[in-house]
Amino acid sequence: MKQLYLLFLLLSLSFCGSNKNDFSDTSEQFQKWYSVTKVIDGDTFWVDNGTSKGIKIRLTGIDAPESQKRWKREEGYYGKESKAYLTQLLKNKKVRLETDIDSLDRYGRTLSYVYLEDDTFVNAVLVKEGYAVIMTIPPNVRYTDLFYKLQVQAREHNRGLWNK
Repeated sequence: MKQLYLLFLLLSLSFCGSNKNDFSDTSEQFQKWYSVTKVIDGDTFWVDNGTSKGIKIRLTGIDAPESQKRWKREEGYYGKESKAYLTQLLKNKKVRLETDIDSLDRYGRTLSYVYLEDDTFVNAVLVKEGYAVIMTIPPNVRYTDLFYKLQVQAREHNRGLWNK
């Protein structure tokens, strides 16, 4: 009976692990650079990882308005501008991906804090310039305080979607 319990426990743990992917190992993740292949909207894009499909990236800690009507979601205010800004920021660039606790969302997208080769923190710039707002989903809360401060500044200075 004790062996059966241990087997059950081991099997349970194998299915209950943290939501991780290839970017969970911080020793290597900060060394890899990925070419951006396509921007979907103001918080989602694809990178080339050497596979035929690539990796779909969802920016962690922020939310940009929808850039077009999809499924049951309407196009959001400032959505097209947000997508255009991210496209301009990432066009023909390489990015470095950094994950928090969970690195995949429920749709299988890689959740990442994203940096350009000049160390520009993409997630933060989008909030600072008013192209996205904070969206904290625990346990991924590493930069919540920073994003909050940047959002307050964007709102106070009427930047982007906060423009009155």
